[in-house]
Amino acid sequence: MISPAEVVDFILHIDRYLQMFIHAYGVWTYAILFLIVFSETGLVVAPFLPGDSLLFVCGALAATGAFDLATLIGVLSVAAILGNIVNYQVGAMLGPKVFSERVRFLKKEYLDRTQQFYEKHGGKTIVIARFMPIIRTFAPFVAGIGRMHYGKFTFYTVVGCFAWILSFVFGGYYFGNIPVVKNNLTLVIFIIIVLSVLPSVIEIIRHRRAQK
Repeated sequence: MISPAEVVDFILHIDRYLQMFIHAYGVWTYAILFLIVFSETGLVVAPFLPGDSLLFVCGALAATGAFDLATLIGVLSVAAILGNIVNYQVGAMLGPKVFSERVRFLKKEYLDRTQQFYEKHGGKTIVIARFMPIIRTFAPFVAGIGRMHYGKFTFYTVVGCFAWILSFVFGGYYFGNIPVVKNNLTLVIFIIIVLSVLPSVIEIIRHRRAQK
């Protein structure tokens, strides 16, 4: 079983691990990336997997020729879109009862937080959530529970997934190999993680103040 320390080490040193995967598995690294992005979005039990920082590093490696840029964007886009769709279907299948019953594999706090975010922003939550770790994992699930119109959900999913992937992959592609970034990549990854989580933290603080 993977320990929390190993997960943190993987997240903070994605560049090193990806280079190891490329040397060991070659073209099959695309499949590994597909599984990571799909799982982070498609499985409500895996919100801890890296997302934003992973895309940034992939973009930086694509700029060196380690990945084909078009193939990379295509694989990651399909993974993110399919992840959302699967998550939506699971939510629709389980229904509203997950809010009233204790489900072992769900963290109720994350579910409630996403529900509040969804009530505030509506369908746009699917797009906004792509840029917010944890929220992006639960947003499609909550949309499925609420029986959001499938066509509307699919539209927001495609827009959100492409916006998310293109933003971070091209960010890494154009800026990841600048010497000051490349030489301090662990710090950059940490900053990306902090900035990604910050909106969720702000939402929690605002919600708790509103409750008081």
